[in-house]
Amino acid sequence: MSAYTCPKGHASATDDFCDTCGARMTGAAPTAVLPPPAPPTGDLCPHCGAPRAGKGRFCEDCGFDHHTGKIPTLDLPGTPPAAWTATITADRAYFEANAIEGADFPDNPRTRTITLPSPQARIGRRSASQGTTPEIDLADDDPGVSHNHALLTLSVDGVWLLTDLGSTNGTYLNNDQKPLTAGHSKPLTDGDEVHVGAWTTIKLHAPA
Repeated sequence: MSAYTCPKGHASATDDFCDTCGARMTGAAPTAVLPPPAPPTGDLCPHCGAPRAGKGRFCEDCGFDHHTGKIPTLDLPGTPPAAWTATITADRAYFEANAIEGADFPDNPRTRTITLPSPQARIGRRSASQGTTPEIDLADDDPGVSHNHALLTLSVDGVWLLTDLGSTNGTYLNNDQKPLTAGHSKPLTDGDEVHVGAWTTIKLHAPA
């Protein structure tokens, strides 16, 4: 919007009478209002183009991380993080290597995939008398699994840990020849295989 200067030098928003002293504005020339000064030049955010504040690590407009070159991502409220899954199979190779006396490999073994519940999933066999209700229940799958066999726990760092709970037949990880020591935990990664009971293999899958 243009401003006008009255004969006495006052700035006025009207062109008929000065809104400061009341003088007639006859012949007053409009004075252009200057645009706001341009922002200081400097480094710009490569993601959104906003000026970078000094040497700050993060863009104040979009959150771009100048150190890593990435936009930080956060889980939306009410949206659970992507979950790990586990595929449970009757593993004949593990059964033959184990050779538990008195156990016969099932005629119609089943394979199933479950979502690992956070923050922990107990591996075992349900028992009304003992009050055990494991999240990974192998009561109908493998008689060689203890009622409280092993525990999968999600750490605060987002890593799943495997712990043997003093099982009878031991808990084995991948191709290790020795079972886990009771109470000792090992971190798990995508594709790791946990062997329990007479023939059960539980393969871990990280979120895609």
